[in-house]
Amino acid sequence: MWNGVRARTFRNTNHLYIAISKLENELKEFVDTHSNWRKNAIAFTNRYINEGLRDRALTRDLEWGIDVPKEGFEDKKIYIWAENVLGYLSASKIASSIRHEDINKIWGADAKHYYIHGKDNIPFHTIILPSLLIANGAGWHLPDEIVSSEYLTLEGRKISTSQNYAIWVKDIINRYDADSLRYYLLANGPEKKDADFSWREYVNSHNNELLGAYGNFVNRSLVFISKYLNGFVPEGDINSDINDKIDLLFVDTGRRIESGNIKEATDGIFEFVRYANRYFDFEQPWITRNTDVTVCNNTLYNCVQIIANLAVLLFPFLPFSSEKVFKWLNLESVWEKQFVLVGFHLPETQILFERIDKKIVEEEVDKLVSQGEKK
Repeated sequence: MWNGVRARTFRNTNHLYIAISKLENELKEFVDTHSNWRKNAIAFTNRYINEGLRDRALTRDLEWGIDVPKEGFEDKKIYIWAENVLGYLSASKIASSIRHEDINKIWGADAKHYYIHGKDNIPFHTIILPSLLIANGAGWHLPDEIVSSEYLTLEGRKISTSQNYAIWVKDIINRYDADSLRYYLLANGPEKKDADFSWREYVNSHNNELLGAYGNFVNRSLVFISKYLNGFVPEGDINSDINDKIDLLFVDTGRRIESGNIKEATDGIFEFVRYANRYFDFEQPWITRNTDVTVCNNTLYNCVQIIANLAVLLFPFLPFSSEKVFKWLNLESVWEKQFVLVGFHLPETQILFERIDKKIVEEEVDKLVSQGEKK
């Protein structure tokens, strides 16, 4: 009678290997010259090297997969993590051919490569892929940035698709704002330490940050102009402090994105969002519109410039809401400081984000538990 345990047998078989052990010096130099990698990538890679690199079989005895193009190995398939990482090279080769471009634009010395993955995939991008590229001897570009995240749990538990304990994109993308989901995962994700997806924290993040801070600033500013200034951007002069903050934010955000520090980038932008709300509150345009029209106009002029630049700065993270602002202010998604001209007439605008009812927290958690029980 079968007891549920699969019997193991041993047999002789031949496989093709890549001699990683002969590349130790090259791989050691490779990791030593990339001190900018995340700590987990450096630590994991050095551990593999220091423990002694072992040659890795690149073929498998499987019925499915990519055939091995070598005589005598017709019954083998290529190891998936070899053809996966080399897929970066083959896919870009095809793309270059379709576009009639030189592949060296992507794989030459002047290129810059980012590899974004979870920490369990680090050795495939810092050991296997570099070994394959170096061994080929064609001078292919080695990885520059290893953007390796930590683990993400779900309501305090490990995500498991086999146990149906997971949130499926197809199930939530029509129920929640895509930018809202993007923001929460970027600002609260496992970028440099393990993180947990909590429905309660997601709702709080949306209502307090996206809606309460960013959406509120955009809405209160544009509604004020439409209601009290007939929808026309008033005359004003850019505040020197605001101007300097915008200049610095473009530089800092660009640098943070290029170095893979996405959470730091979003945090910096939302710090400016909170500053913008404080500026609006301090200037009190609802009062100055009756006591000093010039001051009121200047306040709203600066608020419009802030909104225009926030839309550009947030476009890499919140593309859909930024597109709405671009349309309202007649802007393009160009990474440079923006200015909306005096006299520009605003079209009809809407709120950027809807409030999420807190009752969905219990609903979503119950749904998560029940779908796991059904499995």
